[in-house]
Amino acid sequence: MTVGLAKDMKKAIMVAPVGDNVQTIFVGIRDYPTEQVVLITPKKYEREALQVQKELEKFKIPARIVNIAGNIWEEMFKKIAEIKMQTNAELIVNTSTGDRVTQCAATSAAFVNGLKAISISDNQSMLLPVLKFSYYKLLTDKKIAILKLLFNGELSLSELAKKTRMSPPLINYHVYGNLKSEGLVMLGLVDLMEKEGKVFVELSLLGKLLVKGYVDQAKE
Repeated sequence: MTVGLAKDMKKAIMVAPVGDNVQTIFVGIRDYPTEQVVLITPKKYEREALQVQKELEKFKIPARIVNIAGNIWEEMFKKIAEIKMQTNAELIVNTSTGDRVTQCAATSAAFVNGLKAISISDNQSMLLPVLKFSYYKLLTDKKIAILKLLFNGELSLSELAKKTRMSPPLINYHVYGNLKSEGLVMLGLVDLMEKEGKVFVELSLLGKLLVKGYVDQAKE
């Protein structure tokens, strides 16, 4: 994207994980008009975040540092979901500014929240093909009930049927899906395993994050 085109675009808030490649934030704000930057910062990168914050002052772009600790994936999903809920402005996630882990987490968080995401390579930005939808739009109340049950631990298909009071065929439908409706497996929200001839279901990482509320819950 050229700078000339960028001038005609509406300004957005750029969200960026801080890591090994944090200087690519400046390629992002060059190509995408930015009114504010939110730097999601693991503890070991606090110095880099402060430095970038000072450099952004030269462009009169305010930068807010949001610290994260603990599980990077959970924290990234949580913070990006919170940022989305706190503003009506357009958000763009710069996925290239972090280290390998935060880059992956930021890309996934942008995807499931339906946010624009960019990647930087060779001093050029590229808009990633992020689908704009909410996972909750794809989930029925019964599927959500299954996910909540699984939050406490894995269950066999027969145990799920008993606890939800659904028939085995209906449980299979919600878990596996069919040609017309994606099941929890196809959505990447559960994993399957076989033990002693029985199929067990457990939440995937994305499923756990969704149940915890770190993924967009809008039902527009």
